[in-house]
Amino acid sequence: MASRPRTLYEKIWDAHVVETRDDGTSILFIDRHLVHEVTSPQAFEALRLAGRKVRRPELTLAVPDHNLPTTARLDAAGKRIPIADPQSAAQLEALEANAPAFGIRYIEATAMAQGIVHVVGPEQGFSLPGSTIVCGDSHTAAHGGIGALAFGIGTSEVEHVLATQTLQLKRSKTMEVRVDGALGPGVTAKDLILHIIGEIGTAGGNGHVIEYRGAVFEAMSVEARLTVCNMSIEAGARAGLIAPDETVFRYLKGRPYAPKGGDWERAVAWWKTLHTDDSATFDKTVRIDASQVEPTVTWGTSPEDTVAIGGVVPAPESFADPSKQEAVRKSLDYMGLAPGTRMQDIAVENIFIGSCTNSRIEDLRAAAAVLKGRKKADSVKWAIVVPGSGLVKAQAEEEGLDRIFTDAGFEWREPGCSACLGMNPDKVPPGERCASTSNRNFVGRQGPGSRTHLVSPAMAAAAAVTGKLSDVRELVG
Repeated sequence: MASRPRTLYEKIWDAHVVETRDDGTSILFIDRHLVHEVTSPQAFEALRLAGRKVRRPELTLAVPDHNLPTTARLDAAGKRIPIADPQSAAQLEALEANAPAFGIRYIEATAMAQGIVHVVGPEQGFSLPGSTIVCGDSHTAAHGGIGALAFGIGTSEVEHVLATQTLQLKRSKTMEVRVDGALGPGVTAKDLILHIIGEIGTAGGNGHVIEYRGAVFEAMSVEARLTVCNMSIEAGARAGLIAPDETVFRYLKGRPYAPKGGDWERAVAWWKTLHTDDSATFDKTVRIDASQVEPTVTWGTSPEDTVAIGGVVPAPESFADPSKQEAVRKSLDYMGLAPGTRMQDIAVENIFIGSCTNSRIEDLRAAAAVLKGRKKADSVKWAIVVPGSGLVKAQAEEEGLDRIFTDAGFEWREPGCSACLGMNPDKVPPGERCASTSNRNFVGRQGPGSRTHLVSPAMAAAAAVTGKLSDVRELVG
């Protein structure tokens, strides 16, 4: 008997169910586990206290990223420069000790392959289509860009996966976000996902796994797909998915941890079945016309607080919900903005290009294309570019992108999470604004009192040149 039509999410879920329980939850096998220095120390210590081993150490990859300074890591003699912050240093030391002690592969802090876990996973071919991937980090959803069911987990769940290679989960509902047509000039994947979050809200995907479908996503590079899926969590979703295709297969072929030889051919044959069946249904569908999406920025302290760059800061009264009105008042007070202010009149003192959302080679190329032959405005005090991995950094330097950035007045840094979050030295000063390519604009996200405007790499570069939020389409043809 033929099985019922299924969505991509349902196909991956069904392929990984070990057991379904009477309470409606399932034991799900986890194919890949990424760990970093922040959420893993407690999990490893719990294993040690319980006398447990890691069940399948070959399925876990450890990479430091959150706490690492992005300034030079080696001194003139080639020795590691100590991390100044005691807590950060302790977390890194714990990961460096725990990984080998439990037989887990570890990419150390000064290795060429080091980087942000959500850049390293796909880049190394460790993340694969149709796989289940977890990490103690909410932006694990990024790996959905290659067709993996990927999501963040808590510290106790990190311990559970290390010990059993499984998780007990409840099946999510399915949500389709369909975008047809074509994006206009200057409009990128980052603009699109910001627009989507602005349309459906940060609770729009609650309880769902979003599958992004339509011509726009099919035409995207892998890097762009990773950007879109990365911010699915900002829409409240458990995960984001884009069906794997030849673009993904070409990207993965030959990467260090990707299947080889006959295993590759068998893997691709299965990956080609990973698409939503024609007559499958979703619990919720949202449709967006790509031609209506413009370069998009945030104005408030939630990723849903978005507006096209040609727009203005909204008034609290323009929202029907009284609780939203109050949230907007608090946001505008924190951000120091008045309703009706043109977005293009908002000055920024800081620029950050990086994060697991926008630190891949395609992102750096987009920013460099805007900056080439230009200088950052004198009013911009701090501008940094942080590649997502050592391999991205090396490729950018081979292409001469680093020189474009430094000639424009940017600092060229070492890989890491950097100013995405206030967990390392790269912080935005209190009361100052940052045009940031990261994923969250929460209160204090980039440091106490920092004011964040989320933008695409090209838009961040445009803001650097003009000293204010600007429409990149006015700078490039």
